[in-house]
Amino acid sequence: MAIETKNVKLSPIQNFYSNQSIFITGGTGFLGKVLIEKLLRTCSDISCIYVLIRPKKGEEIEQRIEKILDDAVFERVKREVPKYRHKVVPMLGDCSKPDLGLSEADKNILISDVSIIFHVAATVRFDEKLRDAVAINIGGTKEILQISRKIKNLKCIIHVSTAYSNCNRKDVDEKFYKPPITGDDIIKLVSSLEDDKIDAITPTLLDNFPNTYAYTKCIAEQVVLQYGKDLPVGIYRPAIVISTYKEPLEGWIDNIYGPTGALAGGGAGLIRTMNVDKNCIAELIPADLTVNALIATAWNVANNKNEAAEPPIFNYYSTWNRAFTWSEYMNLAMKYGRRTPTTRSIWNYSVTLAKNPYYYRLLLLLLHFIPALIVDIGLLASGNKPRLLKAYRKLNKFAAVTAFFSTSTWNFSNNNIIALWNSLSSKDKELFFFSMNDFDWDDYMKKCIGGIRLYIFKEDASTIPEAKKRMARFDFYHQIVKCVVTIIGFLLLYKLSMFILSFGIIGGVSTISENVIEKSV
Repeated sequence: MAIETKNVKLSPIQNFYSNQSIFITGGTGFLGKVLIEKLLRTCSDISCIYVLIRPKKGEEIEQRIEKILDDAVFERVKREVPKYRHKVVPMLGDCSKPDLGLSEADKNILISDVSIIFHVAATVRFDEKLRDAVAINIGGTKEILQISRKIKNLKCIIHVSTAYSNCNRKDVDEKFYKPPITGDDIIKLVSSLEDDKIDAITPTLLDNFPNTYAYTKCIAEQVVLQYGKDLPVGIYRPAIVISTYKEPLEGWIDNIYGPTGALAGGGAGLIRTMNVDKNCIAELIPADLTVNALIATAWNVANNKNEAAEPPIFNYYSTWNRAFTWSEYMNLAMKYGRRTPTTRSIWNYSVTLAKNPYYYRLLLLLLHFIPALIVDIGLLASGNKPRLLKAYRKLNKFAAVTAFFSTSTWNFSNNNIIALWNSLSSKDKELFFFSMNDFDWDDYMKKCIGGIRLYIFKEDASTIPEAKKRMARFDFYHQIVKCVVTIIGFLLLYKLSMFILSFGIIGGVSTISENVIEKSV
């Protein structure tokens, strides 16, 4: 049972978390790790963090949690709060199963001990099979809420959704929108059909939603509205979460999803073009600021529970007082990527953004597939296994499912998140900073590129001089290739123009001949 305490040395948010037991789903993911670390380090008086984990790739939950806590992201908390390890308790479970796959004993622990819940778990694969997306994103949300009703000392539940849960509309306010189908109905539907039948009707069900992720996250919000009645629940909608800015490490990242993957692929010389509208807004948010806002959101919901007719919704995105475009994002990435290249690159760093899908496909052919074909032929000839075409097919598939978000702009409102920021004490604003007003994107991108180099490519600063020499050689070769391609292009254009001209002359002669013949007759 949580014991209420008040420490004048602590901030209001720290006092809220003091002596509380927290349950987190999705704690093994990128955002979940940052959340756990921040809570342990900044709210060190918490009693316990229960983390829902399932066995994976032959590793039991104890092994998985040990591996997570050995990650570089936990180095700072190890120094500052060395006696934290016993507070992180793994619980065997699975969001896609009834009762989250929890044993009766673990379920009873949650019911009697937990007071704060962060439901972060979701399948974020855009091309996930509908059955799996429904089971995790919708079914898991329903199970969380049903278990929450039994918890004795519940203070709040925060359901982590996405700013793109209603991406089928251009204006997205901090409110509920009618879903395409209810959670209960879609669960019944997928449970009554075979996989091939579900696959066949998926495009019809999605309608104007771009993928199963956005579709199921939209329906999950309806589940919160339906099953969260009279519960202290709130919905947190972050935009595209990318590497940390300052905490606990600058530029920390552990995956190559979304925009991070584009930067890593570009830095490696692999990605040469992307289907992006450079003038569209890039709603990107650093992971550490995202987690700070999430932690503050729980405090707010607990303090204002049951005051509104519906659970509050918090849209957290980057455009507060200034928009940041994809063009700016890529230009800054290029700026710092070329200053600190990687020795892992296979070609120089140069990415062309293409808004028009036909132009993009042409660039794919010229910059990805033809070079890949040439390289793979060379690999085959030398007795090696071809692999570049296969890699580009995967990249192309990924690009196809993300283009919707890089070629569109939405109008989000964020009155609730602004009000939350303004309600924080000065100490909490310092401890849990999340304002995007006048955000320094230049400084952030410098740290972001450095983080990709260190945590994705596993290279420290000592390799930069060697990488610069390598990049200079690639730049030289690239210029030669451009010259050759340009010359070939001019030659082909010349041949084509001569053909057209000769065709026109022949046509003209034929016409004159026909006229002469007609007059003669």
